[in-house]
Amino acid sequence: MSKNTINRIKIVLAEQEKTNKWLAEHLSKNETTISHWCTNEKQPSLETLVGVAKVLNVDVRELLHSTKSLSV
Repeated sequence: MSKNTINRIKIVLAEQEKTNKWLAEHLSKNETTISHWCTNEKQPSLETLVGVAKVLNVDVRELLHSTKSLSV
């Protein structure tokens, strides 16, 4: 799995025209922490990821990259 396929936080932020700073403020996190998540240098805990999903008003599954093959 490549480094850029772990999560979609950065993509969802861009789709919603929101910034790392905005997310950091809403989660009471450091902006650097959000940057690390967006670049996949670090990953949020599952509990934190659920919080991210709530703040962004998306299903938590939308923040995860599927590792399952799409072919049936």
